[in-house]
Amino acid sequence: MKYYIIAGEASGDLHGSNLMKALLKEDVNADFRFWGGDLMQQVGGTLVKHYKERAFMGFVEVIKNLPKIYKDISLCKTDIRSYKPDVIIFIDNSGFNLRIAKWAKQQNYITNYYISPQVWASRASRVKAIKRDIDAMYVILPFVEAFYKKHNYKVTFVGHPLIDAIADRTQVDEYEFRATHELSEKPIIALLPGSRKQEIKNMLSVMLTLVNMYPNYQFVIAGAPSQDFDFYSAFIKASNVKFIANKTYDLLSVSTAALVTSGTATLETALFKVPQVVCYKGSNISYQIAKRIITLKFISLVNLIMDKEVVKELIQDEFNSENLKKELDIILDPYERTKFFINYYDLEKKLGGKGASAKTAHLIFKSIKA
Repeated sequence: MKYYIIAGEASGDLHGSNLMKALLKEDVNADFRFWGGDLMQQVGGTLVKHYKERAFMGFVEVIKNLPKIYKDISLCKTDIRSYKPDVIIFIDNSGFNLRIAKWAKQQNYITNYYISPQVWASRASRVKAIKRDIDAMYVILPFVEAFYKKHNYKVTFVGHPLIDAIADRTQVDEYEFRATHELSEKPIIALLPGSRKQEIKNMLSVMLTLVNMYPNYQFVIAGAPSQDFDFYSAFIKASNVKFIANKTYDLLSVSTAALVTSGTATLETALFKVPQVVCYKGSNISYQIAKRIITLKFISLVNLIMDKEVVKELIQDEFNSENLKKELDIILDPYERTKFFINYYDLEKKLGGKGASAKTAHLIFKSIKA
């Protein structure tokens, strides 16, 4: 079978690669063509365009890059026509994927969606288009299944693929990890400032203001696979800051606490049982627009899944050095840390256990054969 997969950022590349591995177990003759990244490319097939070339964050940034986005949409349609896939699999990335899905359904392609667009967060009116254009939807968050049920659209909750990604990783030797990366013996505070340049610019400079206030801790920046060290180096002024690229899971496995930009990384941090403060700051225009259309009580996946404040969220103007220090002090307190661990274990139970990629691959292959 021929599978055309469209993912748009680092997390989509991770989940796409695991789905591809699972599809190969279902279909040994699987042929892949995809928009994704390095992880998907390692599985095999043909990479059409890397997500690094089209990672735009926020309303203003998207508007600035509209000509490039429309050019990519045209390229994608032409490429699909040429490839003639048995199924198109969309992974998150709603702004791009829903446009392709509308066209693809009109062309009578089989359309499957893995990891739902965040219609549960804003613009629920898009459900109408999803019901029209998507043959099957596989969701990874339990409350998303409930959301779609209210809109009379049957979706399948498959569990969260991060459970597998974290469970299947090779365990890190902390002594060796510290030695390899020239880290001290001090407890580690991990800094996860995001993967896009706009995010990193907004987040990292504020995070780093805390370094000299905590001489008994080692601060380590988790470098995103989409960015080079040269970009980060402009922000690093203190000697007690280290940078480690493409080793976020290893870093989290040995960290005492973390400051994390809102996104998938908040859930990853929770699954590693690391107390965290969730941070977010965008351009003022993007934030003002988002505030008016997003209807959620929380922005972090941890709090959304648990439906209560498990982790503190510092958003926009609240994200400053004073507040960040206050919240970091709390998560370093032994008593407060115990609360995190209890909530994190409950969170993992809600995510439905292992096997998300395998379940999804089986259902997709089964539907094509039918």
